Amino acid sequence: MREEISRVLTLVEEGKIDKEKASELINILKDKDQPELVTVKKDVPYGKKMLKIRVISEEGDNVNVNLPINLVKAVLKVGTNIAEKIPEAEKYVKDINVDLLIEAIENELDGQIVDITSANGDKVFVVIE
Repeated sequence: MREEISRVLTLVEEGKIDKEKASELINILKDKDQPELVTVKKDVPYGKKMLKIRVISEEGDNVNVNLPINLVKAVLKVGTNIAEKIPEAEKYVKDINVDLLIEAIENELDGQIVDITSANGDKVFVVIE
């Protein structure tokens, strides 16, 4: 984890990220109790990759969503601005750091980016591959 925090600090020194993003990244790194799940791969052109969302419910209500990464990027840029202006949707998007998500896509991050298991055994996975 020290190497990752050092890299974040280097990015701040180089002016590639600001102090707020650095703080956010360091907090995420400190909270991690698993090895790094996000990697950069170049075997498939990034524009042809998919964002895959998997929800495995204890009740059997499973969800599988596959979205082309280029569509995700476009929707993030346009859709969030629209959603913020709709009163019913505003509460769902107000805490999402869209810029951080877009930055991850533009930096071609790849691999598992979310792995959640709830107290009742439901699981959520988000992967770019």
